[in-house]
Amino acid sequence: MALNKTLVLGIGNPLMQDDGVGVHVVQHLKADNPDFPQVEFMDGGTLGFSLIGAIEDATNLIVIDAAQLSDTPGSIRIFLGEEMDLFLGRQKNSSVHDVTLVDLMSIALLSDQLPVRRALIGIQPGVIDWSTELTPTIKKAIPNVCNIVLELIEKWRT
Repeated sequence: MALNKTLVLGIGNPLMQDDGVGVHVVQHLKADNPDFPQVEFMDGGTLGFSLIGAIEDATNLIVIDAAQLSDTPGSIRIFLGEEMDLFLGRQKNSSVHDVTLVDLMSIALLSDQLPVRRALIGIQPGVIDWSTELTPTIKKAIPNVCNIVLELIEKWRT
């Protein structure tokens, strides 16, 4: 595990409109912060076991994803540490991906490589349908999500 390395992982399917918001956020962060020491911005797409190495190598993990928050589209909620674990556990059977985030976190836990600090930033999607364009409401949420990510990175550096 690298010393205080932060992995910012955007997940979702960018072909399914608002489901891809995590990937869009990571693209914005990567473009605006190309040389951020000890921080890796990664497009995790629709997940896969290939991500486990990057997760296990991180001291800090920030995941950005569309999430069913039972709120208005564009709403943002931050789940920290065990709160993230509990939220993911409740979502276990609702993923359309072959590998879920809870699967990856379980593998990291079992191998004693779970990131010390972890957060899930969930964004309530508006529309999940075939399109590469986010809805306007979700596009408007991206700067707020980017600010939350940058604040967490800064807070965890100390």
